[in-house]
Amino acid sequence: MNSFGFWLGIATLFIIGLGFVWVIRGERYFGSLWWPYVMGTGILCIAGSLFISNSWASALLGALGASLIWGSTELKEQAVRGELGWYPFRAKKILPPFADVIKKWRAPSL
Repeated sequence: MNSFGFWLGIATLFIIGLGFVWVIRGERYFGSLWWPYVMGTGILCIAGSLFISNSWASALLGALGASLIWGSTELKEQAVRGELGWYPFRAKKILPPFADVIKKWRAPSL
């Protein structure tokens, strides 16, 4: 019996579950302007998974990258939910480098 798919599914579920947590906490402390950096990290993870010969590491890195890309699109929506009072709001956020340039960009959404 091959259990690779089963354990990969469990690990992916764990990665996605952590994605929900880091989006909520990350937006609270850092804000939604970090989305380009998160998306870039996700793209690098997916690209890196193409060059890893180990199936486990490649699959997990690809799942992590996809979760990061999803999270980068969810940061702006989480900011709205925080402003509505659905989640704790923190007014003092840590701004990313080039925040004034990123403010001019339209945040992605899925």
